Amino acid sequence: MEKNHDWADQTSVEALKKSFEFHLKYSLADDHLSATKRDLYNSLALSVRDRLIKKWLQCQHSYYENDAKRVYYLSMEFLVGRLLNNSLINLGFYDEFCQALKELGYDMGELEEMEIEAGLGNGGLGRLASCFMESLATLGVPVWGYGIRYEFGIFFQKIINGFQVETADNWLRSGSPWEIPRPRFLYPVHFEGRVETSLNQKGEPEYKWVDTSRVVAMPFDIPVPGYKNQTVNNLRLWGARSDLELDLKLFNKGDYFEAMRDKHNTEIISKVLYPSDANRNGKKLRLKQEYFFVSASLQDIIRRFKKAHSDFSLFPEKVAIQMNDTHPALAVADLMRILIDEERLSWGQAWDITVKTFGFTNHTILPEALEKWPLDLMEELLPRHLQIIFKINDHLLKEVREKFPDDIERIRRMSLVEEGFSKSLRMAHLAIVGSHSLNGVAEIHSDILKKDVFKDFYDIYPERFNNKTNGITQRRWLKACNPGLSILINKTIGDGWVKDLTELQSLKQKKDDPGFRNKWRLVKRENKQKLAKLIQDRVGITVNQESIFDVHIKRFHEYKRQLLNILHCIILRNRLIKNPESVTGSYTKIFAGKAAPGYAMAKLIIKLANAIGEKVNYDPEIGDRLKIVFIPNYSVSVAEVIIPGSDLSEQISTAGMEASGTGNMKLALNGALTIGTLDGANVEILREVGEENIFIFGLTAEEVKKKKQENFDPRDIYLNNKEIKEAVDQIGNGFFSSESPELFQPITDYFFIQNDPYMVLADLESYIQSHEKAAKEFQDADSWTEKSILNTANMGFFSSDRSVAEYSKDVWGIDPANPLSSTTRLVNQES
Repeated sequence: MEKNHDWADQTSVEALKKSFEFHLKYSLADDHLSATKRDLYNSLALSVRDRLIKKWLQCQHSYYENDAKRVYYLSMEFLVGRLLNNSLINLGFYDEFCQALKELGYDMGELEEMEIEAGLGNGGLGRLASCFMESLATLGVPVWGYGIRYEFGIFFQKIINGFQVETADNWLRSGSPWEIPRPRFLYPVHFEGRVETSLNQKGEPEYKWVDTSRVVAMPFDIPVPGYKNQTVNNLRLWGARSDLELDLKLFNKGDYFEAMRDKHNTEIISKVLYPSDANRNGKKLRLKQEYFFVSASLQDIIRRFKKAHSDFSLFPEKVAIQMNDTHPALAVADLMRILIDEERLSWGQAWDITVKTFGFTNHTILPEALEKWPLDLMEELLPRHLQIIFKINDHLLKEVREKFPDDIERIRRMSLVEEGFSKSLRMAHLAIVGSHSLNGVAEIHSDILKKDVFKDFYDIYPERFNNKTNGITQRRWLKACNPGLSILINKTIGDGWVKDLTELQSLKQKKDDPGFRNKWRLVKRENKQKLAKLIQDRVGITVNQESIFDVHIKRFHEYKRQLLNILHCIILRNRLIKNPESVTGSYTKIFAGKAAPGYAMAKLIIKLANAIGEKVNYDPEIGDRLKIVFIPNYSVSVAEVIIPGSDLSEQISTAGMEASGTGNMKLALNGALTIGTLDGANVEILREVGEENIFIFGLTAEEVKKKKQENFDPRDIYLNNKEIKEAVDQIGNGFFSSESPELFQPITDYFFIQNDPYMVLADLESYIQSHEKAAKEFQDADSWTEKSILNTANMGFFSSDRSVAEYSKDVWGIDPANPLSSTTRLVNQES
């Protein structure tokens, strides 16, 4: 073995073999005789990481040397998925490593399956953040992601007797070869205490936050490579550590639990993503989590800035901070605290810097998702920040009074403090007023923010509002997850689409080519076989691979309307029993997604889907005409099997409720046709693919609003449509829950007592008709294949490369074509 390890950054097959064997022996103290598959995976991952690290160090040095402006992306979630495959593809030597492993007697696919996904996210918010990080690296934009290193993720979902059961997601049980601990960068994060006020020599007030409790934030870094370039950016995740690991005096007295109390109370902050906030302790923990990662991140950002600069007026020229939803909104108050209390800037200077530095991305219009924190809880945990927020509010309301004198209602609506029996702080309002940019994530979403949700703020700050439609990275969501289709596309139009997704437009020329359509169908058939195997392995159900694979893969929530799809399942079941000829073709209905642990209705809907599946899947009268499948513990790796094998993509949220969605983009990119409402990015997908290649149904956002104003009564639909009445009655009368007839009564109450708030019954007839149209289209293989090709070909707009280029230019003040000026050649040069 060479002593200088020159092979550690080489990519020849021989060098890769040496690297693999070196790590197996010297990093893992193992050999080929005793190594487990996990040992082999770790050796492989460390060998890949070696090749990331050299580029990573060179890239970070280039940022310092060129005094580059950096973007800091603050997000509570980063749903990164498996990193091995993505890293190999982006580094550009996947095939070489496959060959190296083959010569050593191992299979790449088997080792890839050993990777445990990081439990760092839940859904679209975290997956978007990961797509953005990858795209920013591919464009060569200097960026750091900041989040929390959750030891147990959100939860591992099991389905027991049809119910969701949550268990801890111990994803770190075997460690992670991708993360690099950085114990030299420890930051104190303070809570509680009190504020002392004194006057300085100029007679101006100065504030000290004293007598605080303290948590230590320790960073763990994960390298994020761009595609076949020299850029490797950084994802930094914070773990909570205690100042006092063990109180030895108490321990020696035999009080072992009390001796560990401080360690337990401190480190619980980074244990679980989104702990239930149904009680005060849960709220307190979630607020602590948000401030913990914001405080540590800002300290790190300012340390890096001060290495090269002492003049804080330059801060917005060198630093851009993007808040991914409202969770990091406390960063506004914390940066103000640092600039005023520690750096001794005036309020005016500090506020000017803060607003120029921050951008805010809103991801929801649902009132319950726009975070609010009890005022007394903020006063208990962050008393100095509350003072600052009050002063920000005073300045805001003064501005409102000047522009809208005597408009008391407007002042009440815009205040950062929501009055009432229990006062609370509106974190979205804090994020808006403290940022120079507020963007929605789809055209319809951004319009709703301006015209409805944040109209009052739009009236005062119209220049801050803009749209940045979400996107996805084609490197993971086509090249990596669908290699069969990627190879076919490469052979047909070349591989330029991997860096410029709009090049898929060239596929349009092949839509009428019988030979190409056959190849396209063959790829889809192979992908459906893989999905069918996953279903068989996970839930033991054999599905008809000639049926239409109709997928609904989303977090379970009432507005996402899994209930609408479930009602269609019941109606299909009833038709197949009574009159099989009335149903065109065969269906495999595939559900996957998690419900928040405290969300009783969403969990009951999961139970209902499984209960209907139990009734349908083993009924000989129905056979393989209809299967209803729930795949547990939905994750990125599960999505990477489901999405390529899908025929029909369910995007059926109530119009005006979904901010954007990215699952719709992933599925369409892989050739699935969308059935959906005019909601979120569906509107833009319709524009791109054409109305003849998508199945749009249901009320528009304006029609939903109008129906609610007109006191819509769902009983009118229930009483006037026999099929709908029968389906609803079967839910309520125990037909699917004979052992507990009243189990699903809350769902029928949802329709008639809560008045169907998300318009499920209002859209059901239109939804059924749209499905009937899709089922007939599916019988014509050539027509369906043509539509599938056109969906893929027209998805160029939805690359996250386009999204982050728009953020860079419009929000962060970075030219995406020239992010480092003098080092552009270094960072963007092909490997």
